Amino acid sequence: MSTPPSPDRLTHLDDEGRPRMVDVSSKDATSRRAVAEGRIVMAPETLRKILDGTTAKGDPIQVAEIAGVMGGKRTADLIPLCHQLPGASVKVTLEADPAVPGVTARAEATVVGQTGVEMEALTAVSVALLTVYDMVKAVDRGMRIEGVRLLEKAGGRSGDWKAGQP
Repeated sequence: MSTPPSPDRLTHLDDEGRPRMVDVSSKDATSRRAVAEGRIVMAPETLRKILDGTTAKGDPIQVAEIAGVMGGKRTADLIPLCHQLPGASVKVTLEADPAVPGVTARAEATVVGQTGVEMEALTAVSVALLTVYDMVKAVDRGMRIEGVRLLEKAGGRSGDWKAGQP
């Protein structure tokens, strides 16, 4: 049975400082949830083209939602030492926000498993925003992806957490 690492020790390094996969095999499978968000800031004209449906590659919002789900499901393939989470669910929503101006992405990942889904939610948001960029970069190469962050997580040994809490 593995012992939890001390708070000042990185969990993905062994005693000799080499990278390792964290052993979660002795943990109970519990319900886990994570929510992440981010946004892409763009010129007002770019957002107008998205909202008017006049972008050359199709509807960036719809395509980005699908891409975000796919990205979240492939997290273990993209992030070294990240566990595969069979049965994880990823939901991604994008909303245009003229006040930014831009598009805000939000992802919720859930699983009953032995490790959390924070990375799945963060990856889903990142891939969704990158997809928006790809689909309208011909119109606006100056777009910025920013504010990608975890909003909340629930479940697991460390319990629940919300942004703004210690």
